[in-house]
Amino acid sequence: MTRSNSRRQILACLGGIVATGLAEPATASLIAQDNWSSLRKPRTLAFDNLHTGEKASIDYWSSGRYLTDGLSEVNVILRDFRNGEIHDIDPRLLDLLHQLHLDVDSKAPFEVISGYRSPATNAKLRSEGHGAASKSYHMKGMAIDIRLADVELRHLHEAALARKVGGVGYYPESNFVHVDVGPVRRW
Repeated sequence: MTRSNSRRQILACLGGIVATGLAEPATASLIAQDNWSSLRKPRTLAFDNLHTGEKASIDYWSSGRYLTDGLSEVNVILRDFRNGEIHDIDPRLLDLLHQLHLDVDSKAPFEVISGYRSPATNAKLRSEGHGAASKSYHMKGMAIDIRLADVELRHLHEAALARKVGGVGYYPESNFVHVDVGPVRRW
């Protein structure tokens, strides 16, 4: 296969993924950074929810498509731990996490500080002065606060910034990095 044929095939595949609603254009750009063969490889994410004690390794993508059962498992482990409310997690966020894990060459699960946050939880955190944004992407299933046990927090932060996808917040005093798939910004 020539290089130009490979690019055409990737673009055709990405166009099909976007057209079927399986991926947004931002996800397509994340996926396009992979090579052709990795478009079909399974994608797995491991999580350690620090508040619930739950741990899971979840296949969420295989053979060029998102896996419904895997996405459902992710929704459960990243639920609002304060009230148990479950919400769909944006697959673009999962793709970003997958890429970050590869970028930093981690073998550890993502330690989850906060995944989905219900509007009620977000309002409570705001009223208590915890600095939650009024229109937090956590409430849309588009944000997560994480760390990796085998990666320096500064290195994870730098890798997230280098991706140039969504928002990146650095909280060294609380030992986590915030990533989301909203507009590109940093704090």
